[in-house]
Amino acid sequence: MTVDLQGMGREARKAARLLARTSSDQRASAVRAIAEGLSSNTDRILAANGKDCEQATDIGPALLDRLRLDEARLTALADDTRSVADLPDPVGQVMERRMLENGLDLSRVRVPLGVVGVIYEARPNVTVDIAALCVRTGNASILRGGKETRHTNAVLGQVISEALESQGLPAAAVQGIPSTDRRYVRELLRMDQHVDMIIPRGGAGLHRLCREEGTIPVITGGIGICHVYVDSTADLEAAYDIVHNAKTQRPSVCNALDTLLVHEAVAEQFLPGLPARLPGVTLHASPSAAPFLPTASAAEDGDFDREWLSLDLGVRVVGGLDQALDHIAEHSSGHSDAILTGSEDHAERFVAEVDSAAVYVNASTRFTDGGQFGLGAEVAVSTQKLHARGPMGLEALTTYKWVGRGQGLVRT
Repeated sequence: MTVDLQGMGREARKAARLLARTSSDQRASAVRAIAEGLSSNTDRILAANGKDCEQATDIGPALLDRLRLDEARLTALADDTRSVADLPDPVGQVMERRMLENGLDLSRVRVPLGVVGVIYEARPNVTVDIAALCVRTGNASILRGGKETRHTNAVLGQVISEALESQGLPAAAVQGIPSTDRRYVRELLRMDQHVDMIIPRGGAGLHRLCREEGTIPVITGGIGICHVYVDSTADLEAAYDIVHNAKTQRPSVCNALDTLLVHEAVAEQFLPGLPARLPGVTLHASPSAAPFLPTASAAEDGDFDREWLSLDLGVRVVGGLDQALDHIAEHSSGHSDAILTGSEDHAERFVAEVDSAAVYVNASTRFTDGGQFGLGAEVAVSTQKLHARGPMGLEALTTYKWVGRGQGLVRT
């Protein structure tokens, strides 16, 4: 299949210009129409997704879990989409305004980014999340999903196009690249005349490809090597519950727990009870943790630099907060890290020194999510520091422009 990607880019740019002059109510109505389309096309979407799941014989259980939709997940996706329509619209917000001495009325105003390109793998929900967030903020988007999702994305693309057109908006506002040929990924990464930002959602290899070959600004993130540190003053019963939630509630996602660090002062009390509290989880113990976990596997080289995306957990005993902070600084991906402690001083030091997009005190890392943060959906979880960091909701899809108003004003 040959794809005219440059033509798609030109159409996306035209659609972005049209969206830029639409009202907030128009864009919200279009997002609600997308949600209604999901609900009214449940059978079509699930049938396509079933075909994708049947053909996905070469992916692991983590990716298969991300790929699979069922009625409950689709209903939740439609509900999340409706919530995006109801969120406050950042577009047009006057961030600051002042009258200069020369008479120029100067404002700084939030505006859409323009055209957003998103490259992702076996995540059909991303198709809907990106469409909803981009339409709500007046951005056009070009989406390239993985080969595993091609049937689901084809139907979702039709549903989204029908919803946009029903509200008088161009279908080109949300376009999916119909081919899974990787040459179109590389071409998209160089379409700086048409695309304003690239967001990759996938593994480290995809992020590296986008950074090395792209001529467009890239927002990287979504790779989680997440830690929980159990301090000597932690409530150990609560710690069991938090660790269980962070590791097992949905192990295939980026904010799931990967490494557990335990203060040596509570290791003998805490670790022997851990296997019973984490049924089905394979523990990979460092030499310092192994004496307290006789049934655990021995941690191998690289285990503490792994995003497991499975029911596996690295465990290490540390000498205290300093060693825990050093371990996190060396191994964390900058996504989500937590301390479980009864010491306010230790909590504040952890918050100050851990350089991650989300840092928690006595709470699970599983909260790093646009919906949980009250942002509606998210386009990604950014682990970089410029423009956006953490779950990227509506505001992260805007930039700003300076608007000066005068009456025949000239500079002297």
